[in-house]
Amino acid sequence: MIKMIKMTKMKFYTSTFIALLLSISTLNAQEPNAPKFGKGLFNLVGEDNSWSMKIGARMQFLSTTSWDSSNGSLTDRESSMLVRRGRLKFSGFAFTPKLEYKIELGLSNKDIGGASEFTNNAPRYILDAVLKWNFHENFVLWVGQTKLPGNRGRVVSSANLQLVDRSLLNKRFNIDRDMGVQLRHHFNVSDSFIVKEAFSIAQGEGRNVTTGNLGGLQYTARVEMLPFGNFTSKGDYSGGDLKREENFKWAIAASYDLNNNAVKNRSNQGSYMRNDVGFYQTNISTLFVDTMLKYKGFSFMGEYALRDAKDPLAKNSDNSLTGDKVQTGNSLNLQSGYLFAKNWEMSGRYTNVSYDKFLGKGAENQYTFGLSKYIAGHKLKVQTDVSYLDLVNKTNQVMYRLQVDIHF
Repeated sequence: MIKMIKMTKMKFYTSTFIALLLSISTLNAQEPNAPKFGKGLFNLVGEDNSWSMKIGARMQFLSTTSWDSSNGSLTDRESSMLVRRGRLKFSGFAFTPKLEYKIELGLSNKDIGGASEFTNNAPRYILDAVLKWNFHENFVLWVGQTKLPGNRGRVVSSANLQLVDRSLLNKRFNIDRDMGVQLRHHFNVSDSFIVKEAFSIAQGEGRNVTTGNLGGLQYTARVEMLPFGNFTSKGDYSGGDLKREENFKWAIAASYDLNNNAVKNRSNQGSYMRNDVGFYQTNISTLFVDTMLKYKGFSFMGEYALRDAKDPLAKNSDNSLTGDKVQTGNSLNLQSGYLFAKNWEMSGRYTNVSYDKFLGKGAENQYTFGLSKYIAGHKLKVQTDVSYLDLVNKTNQVMYRLQVDIHF
């Protein structure tokens, strides 16, 4: 009986959702200017122009094959195919164009993984849920859950990557998303020289945490300089020079993040550090320096990350070691590419990760060569790359990836 009720409810919710989409589609079909491909599924505006909503969808299909290459030959092959990302996006303004919003939901297993007691053991569907209020001139206040102003490679959307996925620097050191407030501002030093600033106060434990704040707060500040003006179509946060910048464009930036009394081993990411009285807490700081330049199809991005902690060895109340350690160290990521005729791009990347000695981990060096075909820019593309991962005192690895992206 209970099973039948659950099935009936599921059918009702599914039917309601489909009916809603059909009704929106019908309304949108009556509009004379339906959005072009890549500009959203629907683009709705209130009759009195007091609100708007753009609805979009994204899919990424990824195939990965890796081999052990330690003995000079490729052995122990492993392969997988998956929906790497599957997302829905909603954005627009409410009441006034000065009050914008964004909601992004992740539906793939990779997007919703990481459930814990601190997220009510529920899938982490919400990626972004943020309001952006332009309350005075060039000042914008952000409230909600979204990406912190950290390393450039993380802030670049996964929809706009130059290679199949982000670098090892991002994987080991990024500060990702969190819940809090951000204040953003920009000003002109001259007609072309622009400076952008961002300051954030966040909870400090990552996205979708619902059970209190176990440590202190997380503070992030970022300053960015663009000596030759803005990039075309926000190209400073998009992989490759798809707009073929006619004039040299350059951005250089630095971010500093302090997670006060952090309880995770990678600032607001990684695993919780537990001890005999609950959770071990220590101050964790992360420094990022990055740059992006583009000119006539050529692009270059460089990033440096450094993480440190006041006391990186987790301890119990009697000062004995728990075994947990803050993942401290530094990393350098360099990548470049050139966009040829008919929107074929060749790109390369070098990434080094060096951990502090007490962690007992060897350095990581990864070399990646990529080839991309942009059919409709980043909205429809096929990307492939091959990487060689050199692990000091560990098994070396060769990895091949093929990915198809489509973004409505």
